[in-house]
Amino acid sequence: MANPTPEPDVNNRWRLDTPGEPGWERTARPGQPNKFFIASTDGHVQEPSDLWRTRIDARYRERLPGIIVGEQGEQFQKTEGFRPLRIRNIKFEGEDALRNQSGKTPEERLTDHEADGIDCEILFPNKGLTIWATPDAEFSQAMCRVYNDWAWEVFGPYNDRLSPMACVAAADIAGAIAEIQRCAKLGFRGLCLPCKPVWGSPDHEALNYNLPEFDPLWACIQDVDLPITFHVSTGRDPRTSRGNGGAVINYAVHSLAPTMEPVANLCASGVIERFPGVIFGTVEAGIGWVPWALSAMDEAYLKHHMWRRPKLDRLPSEYFKSNGFATFQEDKPGLDLAREHGLTENFMWANDYPHHEGTWPHSAEAIERTMQNLNDGERARILGLNAARIFRFEIPERYRNYPDARAASSETGGAGR
Repeated sequence: MANPTPEPDVNNRWRLDTPGEPGWERTARPGQPNKFFIASTDGHVQEPSDLWRTRIDARYRERLPGIIVGEQGEQFQKTEGFRPLRIRNIKFEGEDALRNQSGKTPEERLTDHEADGIDCEILFPNKGLTIWATPDAEFSQAMCRVYNDWAWEVFGPYNDRLSPMACVAAADIAGAIAEIQRCAKLGFRGLCLPCKPVWGSPDHEALNYNLPEFDPLWACIQDVDLPITFHVSTGRDPRTSRGNGGAVINYAVHSLAPTMEPVANLCASGVIERFPGVIFGTVEAGIGWVPWALSAMDEAYLKHHMWRRPKLDRLPSEYFKSNGFATFQEDKPGLDLAREHGLTENFMWANDYPHHEGTWPHSAEAIERTMQNLNDGERARILGLNAARIFRFEIPERYRNYPDARAASSETGGAGR
């Protein structure tokens, strides 16, 4: 049973601000007959705290994330690839407390989504976002397998509406191929690869996605025909800054910004030219940076022609427009640029349930705040139809009276399907 939504406290009251829906033919409001089909392309599960300890091979057990106690009795979260994080006893109240406790069962998720206007959801780890936080790819792969087994056990029966992404440690190429093939046979709708295949600070000697060593992996992904997602904070420790402003700096600079790296790797290196069936995208990193990044890649390709290799048949931006996507929660600057830069078929909305960065349980207000400059067809694509095409969700019959919904299953616009 879902928790009742409390009246927003002073720190969350801004979430109710909305200009309404002037001139909109359809609505994001739940329960209305003219509601958009809405897919949240980023949500987070609530794994059991003992999930990996009880399921992973015994040789890895002592290396798992856990709690350590300092000399003064202070507690730290230890993770193999993160700096120790001081655990602070913050008392969450109101909606903030609700977010920390929600989404523990599929039934609770479906109830909360119904109240928020969400028809289906793409799922990612929560505690498990640390499964890539180690330079040991085989250890990472072992943690991925544990997560995938649990995620399919819990959400597989609900895969028509609650679809987990299969987590893969890309640097263990042979292991990654085996895990991708296994998860594809189970019925997963997509894959989650880390933003950098080898965890940690930049090292030019480390494998990266632009290098031909990964061609067998791309061939496998093209063969199973599953989209790749790159979730924020999966390439290196995002908690780089300490002290004043650290929470903001770490979020904007060290968590969101590095998600651009796999996009550049795939678009500029010829990967998509060699493997045109590979569909890829960033998750929870926003979209305002996308027009700039595509322009910057094209500028470098044209102006640095004397150094570029390989020679591509198309500009880097064109590979993103045909094969890439990006998800966001609230990003008005990116939405304001979407039509001008031809990206309305590449952007996808999410409520990031139940995280604090997300819009739940006030998603309609967030959509109304940020999507005023779009038309109803553009809103429909970004809110759900693009996700239905890329992740192959079936659009319920009640939405098919709109021409854009009827056409969505047969279109092959942006992101290649």
